[in-house]
Amino acid sequence: MIALVPLAGVDPEAVEALLDRAFGPDRRTRTAYRVRGGTLPVPELSFAALDSEQNLLGAIQCWPVELQCDGGDAVPLVMVGPVAVDPERQQGGIGRTLMERMLEVAGDAPLMLVGDPEYYARFFGFTADRTHGWRLPGPFEPRRLLARGDCVPDCAGLLGPRAAQAG
Repeated sequence: MIALVPLAGVDPEAVEALLDRAFGPDRRTRTAYRVRGGTLPVPELSFAALDSEQNLLGAIQCWPVELQCDGGDAVPLVMVGPVAVDPERQQGGIGRTLMERMLEVAGDAPLMLVGDPEYYARFFGFTADRTHGWRLPGPFEPRRLLARGDCVPDCAGLLGPRAAQAG
């Protein structure tokens, strides 16, 4: 039996160890870390999956970011990810369960992520339809820059940490 709990109640060192196992110790060099740099995860959208013995099996974090449109508007978004599952427990539906819970709580919030378009479009409705003009502070594959929600802007601009949330 897997239980989903708020990520804020889980030992941060255990979460970091899970992220290292799932993505490798060089994960902090990825562009996604620059996009959300200096912000804290959105607590109500960040969850952990625990087994019956309280072992951490997976985690999802969401971050406050914004798109600074070239026309001057700043549009707040939520960056989804990482979605991490212990490598020994992958392919068992834990990541999907974490995503479904986060989407349930997020409601109509404008969301974005960097991920596999075939998977995130098929199961969760994320597309690259409105992200073609977005720029990130580092290298990325444009086809993997995905968004979901009616309030997602279709403008050219730079994606980065939400100014009001940056530390």
